[in-house]
Amino acid sequence: MKKEVKIGSVTIGGKNRVAVQSMTNTATSDVDAVVKQINELDAAGCDIVRFSVPDTESALAVEKIKEQTDIPLVADIHFDYKLALMCIERGIDKVRINPGNIGGEDRAEAVARAARLKNIPIRIGVNGGSLEKGLLEECGGDLAMAMVKSAERHAAILNKFDFDDIVLSMKSSKVSDTVRAYRLASERFDYPLHLGVTEAGTARQGIIKSAVGIGSLLLDGIGDTIRVSLTDDPVLEVRTAQLILRSLDMGGDYVEVVSCPTCGRTKIDLIKAAKQVNDAVEGINKKLKVAVMGCVVNGPGEAKDADIGIAGGDGCAVLFKHGEIIRKIDEDEIVPCLLEEIEAMTKQ
Repeated sequence: MKKEVKIGSVTIGGKNRVAVQSMTNTATSDVDAVVKQINELDAAGCDIVRFSVPDTESALAVEKIKEQTDIPLVADIHFDYKLALMCIERGIDKVRINPGNIGGEDRAEAVARAARLKNIPIRIGVNGGSLEKGLLEECGGDLAMAMVKSAERHAAILNKFDFDDIVLSMKSSKVSDTVRAYRLASERFDYPLHLGVTEAGTARQGIIKSAVGIGSLLLDGIGDTIRVSLTDDPVLEVRTAQLILRSLDMGGDYVEVVSCPTCGRTKIDLIKAAKQVNDAVEGINKKLKVAVMGCVVNGPGEAKDADIGIAGGDGCAVLFKHGEIIRKIDEDEIVPCLLEEIEAMTKQ
C-alpha cells in the first residue's frame, strides 16, 4: 500500500480511490480563461487540475485563480525553480517538477524547504524524452529502467533535505515502456504513483493508448491518480479517465449501458437507439445496468444480468427486466419507453 499524500482537499495513496486529473491548455496568465476551464473540468468530475507556469505573470496569477476555483490545483514547473517558490508562496496545492530540467541540488533544496513549510506535496514528473544527460546510456538503453532511476535519484535529493511528501510519475509516449516503468516503480517505492501515457496524441489514438497503458496498470493494482493526455479538449480527458475507471469497476455509481455490435438479425436502428440512451443517462449517479440489444439472441438471455433492457424484433422490441420480458413496444417508442423506465428506477 502506498503512503498517503494530501493535495488540497483530495488525498491519494493508501486506500483512497483513484483520483482523476487533467491539465488546462489556456494561458495561465489569462485568469478569466483559465478559471473558466478549471471550473468546466471540475463540473465534468475532475478531482485535480494542473496548469503550466512558464513565466512570472503566470505564477503571480495563482492567488486570483485560487480565489475563483474550488478544486485542488497543481503548478507545472520547468526550468525555473523560482516560479515554483512563487506558486508555493501563493497557496498552490501541489508542485510538479521535471528532474531533468529543474537544475542543481541547491534549487531542489529551495523548493523542498518552501514546500515543507507549507505542507505542499511535490510530484517528481519523469518523462522519457527529457531524462538527465547520459542516464539512458548508463542504463544500457533501457528506457523504463532509466525513468525509474531518474525518479529514484530525485526522490533521494528531496529526502536529503528532509522532504518526503512525494508523488512519482514515469511517462513515455510508448505504452510498453510506460507500463514497465510503473511496474518497476511499484516494487521499488512506497510513494503514490500518478499514471499516464504522455504525448498520447489526438483523441483517436490517445484514448486507446491511455486505456491500454493506464488500464493495464490499474488491473495490476498500480496507480493512485491518473491523467489521460489528449491533443483535444481537456474535458474529454476527464470523461475518458472516468470511462477507464468505470470499465474496471472503480468509477463509483453510474448507469452502465451495454449494447451489442449488431448483425444481419437486427431489424431496428439499434446504433441510433444505443447512442441516444448513452447520452441520456450520462451524469446519472446511480448503479444501474441497461442493455440495448439487437435481437432475441442477444436479448433477455445474454443480458439477464441487466436491471432493464430492450431486445429488438422486426420493427419493434421487447422490454425486459432481469431477463424477464415485461411487454412489447413499437420501434419509435423504444428509446422514450426505456428512458422513462430508467428514470423511474433511478428515483427508487
